[in-house]
Amino acid sequence: MDGGTFRQALAVHAAGVVVITAQSDGVPVGLTATSFTSVSLDPPLVSFYVDQRSTTWPWLRSADHFAVNVLAGDQAELAARFARKGVDRFAEPTRWRPGPLGAPLLRDVAAHLLCLPYDTFNVGDHVLVVGLVAEAEVHDPDRPLLYHQGRFGDFSPHP
Repeated sequence: MDGGTFRQALAVHAAGVVVITAQSDGVPVGLTATSFTSVSLDPPLVSFYVDQRSTTWPWLRSADHFAVNVLAGDQAELAARFARKGVDRFAEPTRWRPGPLGAPLLRDVAAHLLCLPYDTFNVGDHVLVVGLVAEAEVHDPDRPLLYHQGRFGDFSPHP
């Protein structure tokens, strides 16, 4: 399989955008993910993939919990910031607060899910991370951020 063709085929699939955040050794960490999905209702499980070479992954892996921040349609800059390397992702203009367990919760997102690590699996060049959802808050369910063809956009429902 040609890598370029494979990426091109995957790019036509629109995906929701989340930022995974945690606090590890008192340091807030986070990354953008478009591989987030629900896994199970009973127990309530969600998952995402992270590149094994990610410099953020060792920090996330050592955290005792993490937050899934489901981004709203107007948060493309925030998604890009948490995808960028070599920047302080939590500095201004990022707006956040510590969650009840300590993981950073980003402001103005569509929803928050607080998760406990459940399981991880090495899959190809990525790690599949499964989290047990301990708490969820929905803030603005009508405006999700999407990723399609290498660009961020928002959702417009059919009439």
